[in-house]
Amino acid sequence: MPDPRPAGDGRALVVEEAGAWWGVLPVALLVLDGSGRIMQWAQAAGDVLGYAADEVLGRDSADFVLPQGQSAVRSLREAVADGRSATGSFPMRHKTGRTVRLEVWVCPVTGPGRQDGDMLCLAADAREAQRTRGGQTLPEGWFTGSPMGLAFLDTELRFQQINPALEAMNGLPAAAHLGRRPAEVLPGVNSEQMEAAMRRVLDTGEPVLNFRRIGRTPADPHHDRVWSCSYFRLDDPAGRPLGISGSIIDITTDQKDGLDSATARRRVTILNEATLRVGSTLDVARTGQELADLTVPRLADIATVDVLRTVTEAAEPLTGLTAGAALRRLGKAPAYGSVIADVLAPVGRILHFPAAAPYVQALVDRRPYLLPRVDARAVAPAARYTPTPERIRRLGVHSLMMVPLIARGLVLGVATFLRADEPTAFDSADLTLAGDLAAHAAICIDNARLYHREHDTALTLQRSMLPRRPQAPAGMEIAHCYRPASDVNEIGGDWYDVTEITPDRAALVIGDVMGHGITAAAVMGQMRTTVRALSRLDLPPDQLLDHLDHAMQELDDPLLATCLYAVCDTSTNRCRFARAGHPPPAVITPDGTARLLDLPPGAPLGIGGITFTTTEVALPPGSLLVLYTDGLIEARGRDLDERLTELTDLLGHSGQPPLGLCDTLVTHLAATPAEDDIAILIARVGTP
Repeated sequence: MPDPRPAGDGRALVVEEAGAWWGVLPVALLVLDGSGRIMQWAQAAGDVLGYAADEVLGRDSADFVLPQGQSAVRSLREAVADGRSATGSFPMRHKTGRTVRLEVWVCPVTGPGRQDGDMLCLAADAREAQRTRGGQTLPEGWFTGSPMGLAFLDTELRFQQINPALEAMNGLPAAAHLGRRPAEVLPGVNSEQMEAAMRRVLDTGEPVLNFRRIGRTPADPHHDRVWSCSYFRLDDPAGRPLGISGSIIDITTDQKDGLDSATARRRVTILNEATLRVGSTLDVARTGQELADLTVPRLADIATVDVLRTVTEAAEPLTGLTAGAALRRLGKAPAYGSVIADVLAPVGRILHFPAAAPYVQALVDRRPYLLPRVDARAVAPAARYTPTPERIRRLGVHSLMMVPLIARGLVLGVATFLRADEPTAFDSADLTLAGDLAAHAAICIDNARLYHREHDTALTLQRSMLPRRPQAPAGMEIAHCYRPASDVNEIGGDWYDVTEITPDRAALVIGDVMGHGITAAAVMGQMRTTVRALSRLDLPPDQLLDHLDHAMQELDDPLLATCLYAVCDTSTNRCRFARAGHPPPAVITPDGTARLLDLPPGAPLGIGGITFTTTEVALPPGSLLVLYTDGLIEARGRDLDERLTELTDLLGHSGQPPLGLCDTLVTHLAATPAEDDIAILIARVGTP
């Protein structure tokens, strides 16, 4: 059923929610009249439902909704008729005859040329949206590259995504899993017990570790096999369950050799815990320390994790090590309190090794290295380059393993494991376990490296396209600031600009391109260039936005964008505004009164067929005009109207000049860490 939500500007809220999927999956855009007839069929509507525009225009949208979804459609229409935005999910009929469940966002469309009851509708495939929501924070390589079987299931325990390793274990392609429950896909194993364990996880939120899946799959239909499974719940930001994430390890060989032995149980437990504890964030250093902490003392007495220095410096890892290697220590356990660990370099230290050193050879050979017994003869090759191996041998280290960290064909570093207090030497089973742990950690480290590289690239591109020192005309004082989002998935297209039209008239503009990352930043640059060129023509604000709307529709990769355009005359202290789905500007008069300007909201650029309106406002000389993007006022779990009231209250009590006011707004209103880009443009119009 839909979830109607009133808001100060429902259209902006709906577009923001749906805009989270822009550039990630196809989003259909429709405009319906009050009776539900389809008036506009744009963006990816044809891709989502298969129909061309001439096949649907003028038809009742309810004709394409299956009977079980009709009540949800009626609720959506009722919400829009009341002037509210709403969301819902229901099945629709694809042109091919198959059923497609859509997530739908709707809001009223008002303004010149529109009738009461008209609505803007954005829709995306619900399965793809949920899969994207559950895995958006990590690059795809983490999922596809894992040697363990991985799966995402929805709250009805239907497969939403599986990785190649699980396809191989089950002997079935991903297409045979998606949309079906485990009992439907794998009748030859104890699926009912599996589903009961998953339901407990959904109900309680407590993970299940080391559940045994037993039976036969199409991969090996003539033999029973045993798998160790772990399940944990995925929640949305509000704490609502999204589904189940599962990891599966084939332990048949261990079972045959005595799965109930302490050694086998320890291996399975450590591997299961690694999927939960190693790579919990997209932080390279933390991932290295998590690997070290996980293995001490259960696998080793001392562990270190080192990566090539280029990994932590946003550069490509070296593919050749003929000149030696410089590595940065990411993790060490125990960090202190151990005589042996204190001899080893601390976390953060850069270690230099010549090409012939055994440490570098482990990287070059790309193979794990086991030294069951550490004696003077064994450490002699390394002792030629550093006294540390001989020192730790004298302090009691008697067995050693070195395992390279390799991800996507690149050598990233090496993990080293030592035994001193534990009398048993490392064996081949320990080396296999260390290799599995290192493979998982390497994928997580490389994900973090790629994440931060894209973050830095998007941020650099974004900042390079913003004006460094906007020039204000005589009689106007300008201040501006930009703060990027903390998450690369949220760095987007927030921008602003100031253009002098005549000596006493200037254009002020601020905008926000829907979508995130490098694509949104690039579109933002095109948009700013277009606005700057059009503003030189001294067009009325509504005409400029109309030209910009057409330009947005002609992009190779069309995106939606909000925009607020103003032309201010310092000789008359009058400003003309036009709004395209952007948050309303605020004004602070010289007596300290702050208010939001009541302007027609318009609709986001890129939709097409929208008429924009110019509104002229007279401002007392010396008034402050405050333009901002939605990242300043939107906060998770907070009502938008409340946030706008908080903004005007803060403006009314600031009493600061423009530059200081920018800092105050960011300090008091912006979330930490930043959940979205924030751009602010403040202008003092005229002399008080």
